Amino acid sequence: MNKKNIVVIFGGQSPEHEVSLNSASMIISNMNEEKYYIIPIGITKEGQWLIYDGPVEHIKTGEWKKYGTPAIISPDATQKSILKIIGDKIKKIPVDVIFPVLHGKWGEDGTIQGLFEMAQIPYVGDGVLSSCVSMDKVFTKMIAKSVNIEQAKYLWFYTYELEHCENILNQIEKELQYPCFIKPANTGSSVGITKAHNREELKKALYYAAKFDTKVIAEEFIDGREIECSVLGNENPIASGVGEIFSAAEFYDYDAKYNNAESKTVVPAELDKEITDKIRKIAIKIFKAVEGTGLARVDFLIQKNTNRIIFNELNTMPGFTSISMYPMLWEAEGKSKELLIDELITLAFSKQQCK
Repeated sequence: MNKKNIVVIFGGQSPEHEVSLNSASMIISNMNEEKYYIIPIGITKEGQWLIYDGPVEHIKTGEWKKYGTPAIISPDATQKSILKIIGDKIKKIPVDVIFPVLHGKWGEDGTIQGLFEMAQIPYVGDGVLSSCVSMDKVFTKMIAKSVNIEQAKYLWFYTYELEHCENILNQIEKELQYPCFIKPANTGSSVGITKAHNREELKKALYYAAKFDTKVIAEEFIDGREIECSVLGNENPIASGVGEIFSAAEFYDYDAKYNNAESKTVVPAELDKEITDKIRKIAIKIFKAVEGTGLARVDFLIQKNTNRIIFNELNTMPGFTSISMYPMLWEAEGKSKELLIDELITLAFSKQQCK
């Protein structure tokens, strides 16, 4: 069997850098070395690309940076290679597939996917368009509305509009009331999100979210259960069962996700089959609507008392950490992490062949 050269890219310049390190460690540890030559490339917080050849444990701790060698992916489609820079010499390393384990800006938003497209190298996950519109929560909401998927009421603003903050505060109070959520349009892992209970908190939340993006969303609070579903595939995607998040904090923010051991996930969620089936159908519907390929995790709320299923967001490169829902849901369906990674790589080849 011919082993494939698989480049796993991790790190990046987004606030989710550390999450990416954990995800990449998990993925590399579960890749079959009899099938693949694994070539890790880390991107530092400053944006430097380094090829890394060392223990996978050093990725999670950040020590990999000490041992990295400068390297870049050539955009030249005739080369399909990494250019490893050793002093004044360049060594070409051929690439079969890229697995971009990057979360947030410059990794999950279509930018790096554009580089892969130029290089014409197959890559795991969603394309330029689907990555871009799914990363931007405003555009995701617009697409969800266009295909009649129910979601919470929301308003959005450009950050420069905060010059007229009183007008924005008045509009949010009139149309959404308290409590409400304030979110940057383009972050993941709940970075920059605040739950506001009054006008003072709302104002602080708007300016805090503005630190992370040029657009800010104000969203209606839904008192409900947090439910997640995994999607896998290209033209004919399938959906997993569903899991439920129990946050140790008032809502599932970054700290509650990654630093609070009291938060937990339950797979499968205790839901009626009818509700589970509806969630799975909606997950596939929004995945297709954004032209998704490869994988996504789709998040929902189930409103208490009414059981309304409310779409929240779609993540095109969900976490692969030890506590991440995406691989956990597929393991419940009988797909080990190793098998799931194999399928994602196969889907990358299949997507490239269709172009």
